[in-house]
Amino acid sequence: MKLEKLFDKLCKILHLNFKDKTKNLLLQMFKFLLVGGLAFVIDYVTLIICKEVFNIPVLISAAIAFTISVIFNYILSVKWVFDVDKNKSEKKNFIIFIVFSVIGLGLTELIMWFGVDIIKISYLIVKIIATAIVMVFNFVTRKLFLE
Repeated sequence: MKLEKLFDKLCKILHLNFKDKTKNLLLQMFKFLLVGGLAFVIDYVTLIICKEVFNIPVLISAAIAFTISVIFNYILSVKWVFDVDKNKSEKKNFIIFIVFSVIGLGLTELIMWFGVDIIKISYLIVKIIATAIVMVFNFVTRKLFLE
């Protein structure tokens, strides 16, 4: 069953009635959360493997994990989540995506450094906080600049 039909059935069961524009935005946010959730699992598992199995320092591990998840996220975001502007070239869209992903990586690294090295919180907890913050940043910037 298509996600759109499932969403419509759920809204009907819950007696929710949205205008088309609102419904489309909510559906897009749901898709973004699904893709982001999968990307998070890839990111989180890769972080743990790099740190615990290969004994790579946490900031380098976080950068490796983030990079792998961004590639996955890009592919699904432009294919399934966002209504990418067809007037922009794929190269331009990819560059925009990468620029904001690098900014997201910078935010992730800053939050990881502050949480782990300064506040002394477990890197696993800090990673969840960083991911939530960067996820909001990513949705807003991709919505504004890719569509």
